[in-house]
Amino acid sequence: MNLPNRLTLARIILIPVFMAFLLLQVPKGHTLFPHQEIVAAIIFILASATDGLDGYIARKRHQVTNLGKFMDPLADKLLVSAALVSLVELGEVNAWIAWIVLAREFAVTGLRAIAAVDRVVISASKLGKIKTITQVVAISAILLNDWPLSLIGLHIGQPLLYVAVFFTIISGLDYMLKSRKLLHK
Repeated sequence: MNLPNRLTLARIILIPVFMAFLLLQVPKGHTLFPHQEIVAAIIFILASATDGLDGYIARKRHQVTNLGKFMDPLADKLLVSAALVSLVELGEVNAWIAWIVLAREFAVTGLRAIAAVDRVVISASKLGKIKTITQVVAISAILLNDWPLSLIGLHIGQPLLYVAVFFTIISGLDYMLKSRKLLHK
């Protein structure tokens, strides 16, 4: 278990912590302590930051492993899915948006599993990385209620979420085309 894989595991472990800070309310609509949602946003942002960090360290130290290639995208999918489902529950994100993202993630994970049977590891593409970045930025903006831009009347979270949905669809289609070519060799 090298450092990059530990960072990926830490990202997975932070998911229920993030969700607890975001969703725990007593009574409903009242947080347990002031600025609880900001703590949740910080946890989400820190967990998301480990994605770039684990990959960078793995490449720099030549510690890229098949476990890391499998766990890293899974950790991303779990974190983003947890955030979107939580935001749907809070009424901040429409369910159809979460469904598109989740459907893409299940499809890609299924294709990766099929490829793994043939001992083919399909790494994330540039479009997949753009998809992840746009999702994380959009979710972060929504979690922070568009702060600090909301102070000057700019609300970017929801528009960024539509950009993320676009890249989610495009990267999913790209992934399916690439997987088809690899699996039919």
